[in-house]
Amino acid sequence: MALSVNHLIGILPLSEHDIRKILDTARQFREVLQRPIKKVPSLRDVTVANLFFENSTRTRISFELAEKRLSADVINFSGSGSSLAKGETMLDTVNNILAMKVDIIVVRHPHVGAASFLASRLSRYPLSVHAKVINAGDGTHEHPTQALLDAYSLEEKFGTLKDLKVAIVGDILHSRVALSNIFLLTKMGAHVLVCGPPSLIPRGIEQLQVSVSHNLLETLEWCDAANILRIQLERQGAGYFPSLREYARYFGVNKKILDKLSKPIIIMHPGPINRGVEITTDCADSHHSIILDQVLNGVAVRMAVLYLIAGKSEKISE
Repeated sequence: MALSVNHLIGILPLSEHDIRKILDTARQFREVLQRPIKKVPSLRDVTVANLFFENSTRTRISFELAEKRLSADVINFSGSGSSLAKGETMLDTVNNILAMKVDIIVVRHPHVGAASFLASRLSRYPLSVHAKVINAGDGTHEHPTQALLDAYSLEEKFGTLKDLKVAIVGDILHSRVALSNIFLLTKMGAHVLVCGPPSLIPRGIEQLQVSVSHNLLETLEWCDAANILRIQLERQGAGYFPSLREYARYFGVNKKILDKLSKPIIIMHPGPINRGVEITTDCADSHHSIILDQVLNGVAVRMAVLYLIAGKSEKISE
């Protein structure tokens, strides 16, 4: 059964059934990635355009690899060096790409709502009636596939999301990863606590059914897994704390802190990592960490999203 949504813009429009369908389908594709031949013909009749108007490494490569593992035809577009520099609008750029008979658009954009705007505009044109949009991150709004791969990684480790205690530590205010994770985890029955300096915690975030802490040690003692976020200096227009050194002193996760805990916990990070700031190397590369598992799981989850958004429902090829 396909998803109940035509586009993947964010986590909120997804039902619990949709999320479960994506995670279960990702599990099948994760098995595909373990085979000697890591490729299936599931999307050999589909053309996907990756439109990245914002810098990216992991997400862009992960989507491209997922598409190629599914045998899709792939077009890669980067905002830098394109006709955008000549004054062309995003919509004109997309319409020109759609004229080449593209079926799915994966878009990453620095502005909030870009993916939603694009999906709503495309529905008005007969040319693009079958084009689907997947949000690969829009400003400080959402990053749905990151939340899905994080959830998959947690389920892989713990077996369930229900009643799991997950801490999200760091720059909550500017993080689309934090927001998508909060939406997904609370929807699936997990307990979420956010931790960071008061200046980096959005006012009223408790209304999203999360708890708030400004004490890192207490937060890590409470949780089963901690998702560590970097300080997003590129999105900050003013100083939110005295210095990076000061931030690392009070909110940086390191092995010394982990050794104080009464139980082992799992450490996650969406990347890129600023080692020595939000997390130290001896923690990021330790047995507590599943950061590289998240990277591999990201390919499987994005394969599942592409497959389901394309409307596929047949048995995944052997």
